Amino acid sequence: MGIDAVWLSPFYPSALADGGYDVDDYMDIDPRIGTLDEFDQLIAKLHERQIRVFVDIVPNHSSNRHVWFQEALAAEPGSAARDRYIFRDGKGENGEEPPSKLSSHFGPEGWTRTEDGQWYMHLFAKEQPDFNWDNPEVEQYFLDTLKFWSDRGVDGFRIDVAHALKKNLDPLPDRDSYSLSAMKADGTDPIFDRDEVHEVYAEWRKLFNQYDPPRVAVAEAWVHPERVLRYASEKGLGQSFNFDLLAAAWSADQFQPKIQYNLEMSKKTGSSSTWVMSNHDVIRHATRLAIPGLGQSIDFFADEGAWYVENRTNPNLDLELGLRRAKAATMMLLALPGSTYLYQGEELGLHEVLDIPAEKMQDPQWYRGEGKLKSRDGCRVPLPWSRSGSSFGFGPGGAHLPQPAWFSEVSVEAQEADGNSTLNLYRRANALRRELYLDEELNWLNLGDEVVGFSRTGGWVCITNFGSEAIDLPEGEVLLVSAELEAGKLASDSTAWLRVH
Repeated sequence: MGIDAVWLSPFYPSALADGGYDVDDYMDIDPRIGTLDEFDQLIAKLHERQIRVFVDIVPNHSSNRHVWFQEALAAEPGSAARDRYIFRDGKGENGEEPPSKLSSHFGPEGWTRTEDGQWYMHLFAKEQPDFNWDNPEVEQYFLDTLKFWSDRGVDGFRIDVAHALKKNLDPLPDRDSYSLSAMKADGTDPIFDRDEVHEVYAEWRKLFNQYDPPRVAVAEAWVHPERVLRYASEKGLGQSFNFDLLAAAWSADQFQPKIQYNLEMSKKTGSSSTWVMSNHDVIRHATRLAIPGLGQSIDFFADEGAWYVENRTNPNLDLELGLRRAKAATMMLLALPGSTYLYQGEELGLHEVLDIPAEKMQDPQWYRGEGKLKSRDGCRVPLPWSRSGSSFGFGPGGAHLPQPAWFSEVSVEAQEADGNSTLNLYRRANALRRELYLDEELNWLNLGDEVVGFSRTGGWVCITNFGSEAIDLPEGEVLLVSAELEAGKLASDSTAWLRVH
């Protein structure tokens, strides 16, 4: 693949109430996955190949099976054990009503009542109680966790829900939407993106900088674009995922301004930009881009659930078009300055698995939303490595989500033998990127309203045709194209890399 690093989603002991993001123990491996000794071997093998390792840290909440939460349930209201989490008395004559009107990401209620009558806050599933980040014990616990993994050779960390640690709970917040439009953009939102969260990350940065080389981190922060800067600061985590293109409609007038904006922001922070088109929480971009026409940009907390429910059985999805656009988009991202995060399976051109039976769904967002919210299971189906077998080569234990029959023809085994496969396109693109990548600068080319083109130092040019007609290419050596040229012209919905003189 030619990658520089792998990011491992949570591998900690977990009941899997939310795909491993309900963590029982932050300093161990789930025995169904492996052991700490095997983890050490994995790091050693990857480092031998100059591949760095990022692990997922989940600091906003633990599992309800975590030893601290079990201590809290056994303790009295107002105890030190309960102060590690967010417990409150309920409203009503006997405390039978929730402390505030707070929805969770996975359903209508963000509070759950305990046997003694108190309630605890959870922005996600009830099995994921939120930590109280005003408690010094919690702060120290995560410093210890980061040190534990850094000492084992982990190179970097992806920080889950990085914008939610610090909360203002006086008064207790009400919230019925997690759309960006419902979030304040000045650092005073009661739940998300509060200014004081960066005090936490400043302490983390001091720890990271004790290592040689310094450990790195990338924030998952769904915040207003102008608020991303501080997460990516060299005094903080260093990077923050840029979700702007992931949420953009397929059009030049959406992609180019968003790219320009993020390049300007990265210069202000001294960070590299982070480009991403898919991840484990969203509809795969080969499917998202499969609607003819320009489509609509998506607010992933307000609109994506409706998109998924509406299109899950949509016969008008043009999956061939979606894959064509997906390859063009990824080639453009790989030509940009900064870091590109590729989500497992996109290198195979995988589409969202949209026909998982309801009884096989595992995502709490689906079954606690009574089928009205998007299920993320469709992008989490295990990869097909071989053409056949009970799990297409994923492993002897079988796949934990049903794999469709069409996985056979898009498996690694099938694509390795096909010189024109999506897998081999990714491999060639990554190899060329290493050869051509020179600096953090680009110059925009004016090639028309439906074209995004830019040049990089050394005469490397990237051109993406968002229009419906083939276009002429500048004179030069064509290095790579995402779709075959049409009589020497760049076809619609495709990208070309050239070397020009």
